[in-house]
Amino acid sequence: MIKVLVSACLLGEKVRFHGEDATCVSAVLDRWRAEGRIVPACPEVMAGLTVPRLPAEITGGDGHAVLLKDAYVSDSTGADVTVALLDGARMALETARRNGVQLAVLKDGSPSCGSGFIYDGTFRGQRSSGQGVTAAMLSLAGIRVFSERQLDEAAAYVEALENERSVG
Repeated sequence: MIKVLVSACLLGEKVRFHGEDATCVSAVLDRWRAEGRIVPACPEVMAGLTVPRLPAEITGGDGHAVLLKDAYVSDSTGADVTVALLDGARMALETARRNGVQLAVLKDGSPSCGSGFIYDGTFRGQRSSGQGVTAAMLSLAGIRVFSERQLDEAAAYVEALENERSVG
């Protein structure tokens, strides 16, 4: 069975920086939950960051730039939290590998999980395109990353993988 790593906040866990969730009501997630496909993860909590915590944003690029040490992640006071986000990304990747995950559905906008956009490091609500640190690390490891707005695409990808598996 194809397993799917899913941001814990999308599943109703109150792990976001402000202590809330980002529950995603979806027939796809409901079906995956019933099928036992979901592997929940919150990279920031896995790395030991508290709930609640100060908001964090990437400055100087996106998660790929952080992995290359060309950008960094700081919280709203300016404290560097790059190491924590890198640790969380590694833990999420280890969890994915341990569970045979081939795709992930992650919370867009997050400095860890953003798959299509992140915030630009100014803490003024300005979006920029790019991936968060965990999304970038998973992508580089060959795990396809989707946002919560792409659940139908993710479901089609699961179906394609399973069809491929049954033919091969």
